[in-house]
Amino acid sequence: MEFDDLSQSGIRRIADFSPYLDQLAGVAREMGLRQRSNLVQLETELHRHWSLGQNNILSWTPLDDSILILVVPHYAIAEYTSPGTETNRSRVSARFITELISGERQLSLPQLQKVARLLEVEPVRVGLRQPLSGHGVEAQIIEKMIRRYSINYVASRAVTLFDIVGFSLLTPFEQMTQLNSLSYSLNSAHAKMLEQDVGINFARSSSGDGFYVWNRDDGLEANVNLYHFMHIVLADNAIARSKSASKAVPRLRACFHVGSCYEFHQAEGLNPTTHDFIVGDVTIELARMIEAAMPGQILVGDFMADIAEEYIDPVQTQANLDAVMFLQRAQGNLSKLSGLEFSGERVTAIKCYLTGEHMGGGQFNIRRLHIKDKHGLSRVAYNAKVNIYRDAARPILLGIEDRKLAAALQTA
Repeated sequence: MEFDDLSQSGIRRIADFSPYLDQLAGVAREMGLRQRSNLVQLETELHRHWSLGQNNILSWTPLDDSILILVVPHYAIAEYTSPGTETNRSRVSARFITELISGERQLSLPQLQKVARLLEVEPVRVGLRQPLSGHGVEAQIIEKMIRRYSINYVASRAVTLFDIVGFSLLTPFEQMTQLNSLSYSLNSAHAKMLEQDVGINFARSSSGDGFYVWNRDDGLEANVNLYHFMHIVLADNAIARSKSASKAVPRLRACFHVGSCYEFHQAEGLNPTTHDFIVGDVTIELARMIEAAMPGQILVGDFMADIAEEYIDPVQTQANLDAVMFLQRAQGNLSKLSGLEFSGERVTAIKCYLTGEHMGGGQFNIRRLHIKDKHGLSRVAYNAKVNIYRDAARPILLGIEDRKLAAALQTA
């Protein structure tokens, strides 16, 4: 049977088979049915080589009516860079492996062959029903497929952690209702940002007492959008708390940080999950910071992205932005949220800033907070405030004032 003769139900079955054709339904329409069925077959083959998580798929390149992929056992990535491991595997630098699992996974044929020699693996040929078309959307979907069956390193990812205060002291029913309330605030904030044409492709994973949330999109603008997303979530929560007479709505504290992380998809049954998870320096720092945060407090980590690529304009990248400059940038693009509404009241102004001591003449410094965790390690953070002003309603004041900081947060 020709694919052109498939019924609508048959087309639906093909689309539903591949989660990335479904997720990218808008752009996938630009491809013909034959191209899409080609990708369905490709994902079937990738799933087979993934082998329930036994292997990782590192890279790919098109070749005639097929693609070549590099497949290694899931434990091999660590073995390639571990000098003390008893193994016959070749040794390569940690930087080489990091670059291999960062960014785009498509390599040229000579590049893929060279990587295969260094890793001492044979490229695997995956046959297709027809050669790839070279369509940009097609390559985008294949990239997502490859990443789904691999580990991905991101050097600079903004992540925020929402933590429910006193979660362990709640009854199981109260825990469920408060997590549900927080989930609603996340979804509500997402909807509000989309209404303002501010894109955020947010993902989340449970921390036990709340959620880690990040923007799947990369770059300075994506990270700034996540910061604004955080304070819209907190504003929605604050309004809900003011209207609730029960323990259904949580009291929150939040932290925001930028750092490196590994992203991966866990196996769920016989398939990798379509949603991703993260772990790395950024989540470790957030977990340590949240331990010291007061109820209602917003802490911002002391971050500095260290990407040093000569071709990047430092004005347009986060490479030379520390936390203080990042907040200045965030305040500068708040005009994108003009027209935002909370409880039917239009927002007239939003002010986000890091707090400090009053120096006189209307000037404030920025206080550096030294936080010591349970392991005796110290880190620097900043206390953040967000004030949201509305037409005819009381302002929404998020965070805590500098003078109310807990004594446990010793200043420099």
